[in-house]
This record gives sequence, C-alpha cells and structure tokens, in this order.
Amino acid sequence: MDDANWAGWLRLQMTPGIGSVSGRNLLRAFGDPATIFTQSVTALSTVVQAKQAQALLQLPPAFKAVSRLTKQWLQSEEPQHHMLVLGDPRYPRALLEIDDPPLVLYAAGSEKALAHLDGARSIAIVGSRNPTRQGLENSRAFGKALAQASFTVVSGMALGIDAAAHRGALESSESELPTVAVVGTGLDRAYPTQHLHLAGTLAERGLVLSEYPLGTAPLAAHFPRRNRLIAGLSRGTLVIEAALQSGSLITAQQALDQGKEVFAIPGSIHSTQSRGCHALIKQGAQLVESVEDIFDAMGLDYSPVPSGPATDAHRAPKDLVSEGDATDNVLADALGYDPASLEVLQVRTGWDTGQLQARLMALELQGQVARLPGGLFQRLPRNI
Repeated sequence: MDDANWAGWLRLQMTPGIGSVSGRNLLRAFGDPATIFTQSVTALSTVVQAKQAQALLQLPPAFKAVSRLTKQWLQSEEPQHHMLVLGDPRYPRALLEIDDPPLVLYAAGSEKALAHLDGARSIAIVGSRNPTRQGLENSRAFGKALAQASFTVVSGMALGIDAAAHRGALESSESELPTVAVVGTGLDRAYPTQHLHLAGTLAERGLVLSEYPLGTAPLAAHFPRRNRLIAGLSRGTLVIEAALQSGSLITAQQALDQGKEVFAIPGSIHSTQSRGCHALIKQGAQLVESVEDIFDAMGLDYSPVPSGPATDAHRAPKDLVSEGDATDNVLADALGYDPASLEVLQVRTGWDTGQLQARLMALELQGQVARLPGGLFQRLPRNI
C-alpha cells in the first residue's frame, strides 16, 4: 500500500463522527478514501449527515502527527507492522461477518502469522483481571492445550486470565499461530505497561491487533468495543472466572450475538469470581471441565500433537488423592475444592498447627495447594 493510499484510510478513520458504519456507506458510494475526499459537501450529504460531510473536508486534528508516526511504524521490520483495510486480502475474513468490522486494523506480526488468522480454528479465552491461582492455572493449561491442537488462542492481553492464556499458548510449538492479542490502544503502546515484554513476544510468535490509530491511549470506552473483535475472530469464547459485572460477560454476549459458542468453567459457589461463569451456564453456556468438552461441543475430534513426554493437557493428574498417602488423603478431603482457612482445616483434620502448616507448605511448593489472600488455602487439581 503506497503512502497516499494508507494516508487516505487513516484520514477517513480519524475523521470525527465517522465510524465503521458511515465509513462503509461512504466507501460503497464513492469507492475509496481518495475519491471520498474529492467530493462536495452536497454529494457527501447524500450519504452522511451534513456535520459529518463538513468534517470530511477538513484534516482531522493531529492527523499530520499521527500520519508521520504511522509511516515510521509501517517501515519496521522486526517485528513487521501492517495496516489492513477493508478489501485487503489479508483482512481477517471472520471480522467481515460481524455487524461493524473496523475500517482499518493495525497488526504487529509476520505475514505468515497473518495468513493463519482463521476464525474457524480460533478460541477466545477471557476472564478476570484479578483471578484466583486456580483460574490462572486453568487459563494457562487451556491455552496450551488448544494451541497443541493447532488452535489459535485469542484474548485481550489484560492482566490475569488473558495474559495466562497467551502465555500458555506460547508454550506450545505446534500451532502456526498460537495466539492473538486484540488491544484497546494504539500498537505503539503496551497496556498494561507490565506486559511490554509479553507484547513483544506476541508480535514475534503470534499477532497483536488493534483498530485504533497509533498514539491512542487506553480509554475505558475502547475495551468493550475491543471485545467484539475478540469474539469475532473466534469460533467460540471460553470464560474462566468472571464476576457478575465483568467485561468478560460483554465478550460472551457479543459472541452469542454473533452466533458463536460460549463456554464457561464452573467454580466455587463461595467465590465472586465464579458467579459470572455460573450465570452464563444457567443461561445456556456449555459447562467445560476439559478441552475435550470444547471440541465435543463444536463437533470436532480433539487430537493434540504431543510436544514430548505427556503434557499438562493430557497427562494423568497428580492430585492429592492419587498419591496414595493416607495423610494426603485426609488433607484432600478436608480441603475439598473450596477455599478454607487454617482454623477450618484444623477442625476437619484434627491435626496440630505445626503438622498442618508443614504439610500445606510442602503441597504449596509442589503446586498442589495455593495460598490465597485472607489466610485461605485451596486445592489445585491439574486435570485439564
């Protein structure tokens, strides 16, 4: 795409009052951005409102600065940067099926990765920014297992469940495109800033996408709109831990609106982070306990490609009760699967404080028990 071409698309995208719907109407009427900007107010007003027509004939605020920044950004080679516009053969076909596909998508990643962006082989994983240890472990394990089955994991690079899903997918070497992050800022920014390194890794081994021009700050209104792209790029959406008032539920609703599958992992009835998932299940979402459940719901065979010895996705779980130690069996029964305090565990086991703390510490170091805020402990089964 030459400078005049991409600059025209950028100008159209940045024009105040012009969104994806009005932009598409203009393109249908006049063919391309360059032609749009040669029209009179009268001609433009046959397609959009008079105020929008007036705005189209003026350079948008900050356009020159953003144009210079974009030109420099597009010249990057490591990682490669791309500007995908409607009509570009590289534009994700899955997004053309949603109600309001972006006029422009910005992408960081290789041309090879772009070629493998296939919504039929993608699953979104979303959830809480403040998950439990079990939620993080589930997200990582599901992300890895899906990538090992040559699926692409799509998420939003947020703290918590999103980042764990991306990292799990990156642990697999089987998928040509293990993971895609859709963000709510310009791609010259990493948000949250803690994920600067993760964003770089995703651009090297996967893709990072945004519909927002370079320099766009992380404004709250951007993220619900970002979520429709996460759902749109995916065949189904898996929710792992979500409160009742959660952006993850917005993504799930958008997936339903697009006719996609929604999956949810149940949790403790005492955890606020499980209530959103439970609400989705009550409303008809598929209850998921394993990756096989997702594939069964989609009518597919689950056939992961092992990357060596048994992986987390399909090894027999080393759970407390499977180790055969009577002491561990007593503690497993006392823990159940809900968080429990030291005092409660003492009552259930009858052990003294020293014995109980020593065994909990050993199991915590083995990754079988998590220590939660508030002095609580939770068993961590790893059967994904």
